[in-house]
Amino acid sequence: MSLPPSQSAAMKASKGKLPISVITIVICSFAFLALLYADTSRSFFKLKSCPRRNAVKKSKGRTAEDDLKSLEMDDRFEFDPEECSVNTGKWMFNKSIKPLYTDRSCPYVERQISCAKNGRRDSDYLRWEWQPDDCTLPRFNPELALKKLTGKRLLFVGDSLQRGQWQSFVCLVEWIIPEDKKSLKQGRTHTVFRAKEYDATIEFYWAPFLIESNTDQHIIADPKKRILKVDSIEKHAKNWGGVDFLVFNTYVWWMSGLRLKTLWGSFANGEEGYVELDTPVAYKIALKTWANWIDSNINPNKTRVFFTTMSPTHTRSEDWNNKGGMKCFNETKPVLKKRYWGTGSDKRMMSVVSSIGKKMKVPVTFLNITQLSEYRIDAHASVYTENGGKLLTEEQKADPLHHADCIHWCLPGVPDTWNQIFLAYL
Repeated sequence: MSLPPSQSAAMKASKGKLPISVITIVICSFAFLALLYADTSRSFFKLKSCPRRNAVKKSKGRTAEDDLKSLEMDDRFEFDPEECSVNTGKWMFNKSIKPLYTDRSCPYVERQISCAKNGRRDSDYLRWEWQPDDCTLPRFNPELALKKLTGKRLLFVGDSLQRGQWQSFVCLVEWIIPEDKKSLKQGRTHTVFRAKEYDATIEFYWAPFLIESNTDQHIIADPKKRILKVDSIEKHAKNWGGVDFLVFNTYVWWMSGLRLKTLWGSFANGEEGYVELDTPVAYKIALKTWANWIDSNINPNKTRVFFTTMSPTHTRSEDWNNKGGMKCFNETKPVLKKRYWGTGSDKRMMSVVSSIGKKMKVPVTFLNITQLSEYRIDAHASVYTENGGKLLTEEQKADPLHHADCIHWCLPGVPDTWNQIFLAYL
């Protein structure tokens, strides 16, 4: 059977010459092989494997343990407030860290916690950064903080430790604001820092127990003479209205004894009518009073509520196996033992906060800073502080057992990390 003329011509042509498509494939194949094996510095492109977050770059001197640590760090995901557990992690020393402020550059740091200005010479306590186990914690960004606060009020409520967190937050942002665009109005109970061009305020309200007590204004040094009005909060709370962000704290003032004098009704009766309650019981009643006020007066669509958990104290050096030590005096490194927990943090009090928070109608974001702060035995004011408005004398500094402050924190310092976490949640 004969082929049609057109197909016959095509067959004849194919015998004498390869089709163009075949030639193209062959040439491209050789070109690809040439490029593949060519010196990468002279190639038109470089072949890369897909990036892996947990890839470890080998280098001389590295051990399997180092590689494992790198793997763990690289596996952390970007911060997600719903997924990240900021309270579990470790402090990593980073000598390149430079605080955003100093106790000399920021005029709002109280003398009590201006450790460097008061003579503290070591500075390694400023170069530890908190790294959660399962996520990366973003660094504090003052521009972002002020942007989030534009046209809003931020109010910290609590004791002197909460005032330290307030001072930290102000110092972290104030240095980027021109002098004529910021102001501070200092009050006995209520202090307001204003960032004028942002129409924002960062405020502090003094209420060491949150509820009312006879030691709110005129501080009674003797804990045995203090009386807590655990069912009353309105005197303080009337100053908390119209605020966009409320940050509460209360703990250390409660730890003045196993039992506390509590009172229902009027203070007019003086000490008559008080009842002594175990500290956790009194704390629970007071926090219920606070929670009821929040649920009855706060609109969660307009106001966000935060609660900073217990700030640990480090007054017993035996807790971290320094039997010859004097409280936190002369400590220069954090405790590195995982999940270290000392006697300065009462887990019963922690559980009270947790149980009440779960029952509230208004959502409360807990800034869980207790565990991460537990490690920082090195970051307290210690003997670099004041007493009665005067710096410690050399004689007092030589007696840390009686004069070292192992409750309050140096600034810059640990409260900056609290605010780093707070901003991440904000």
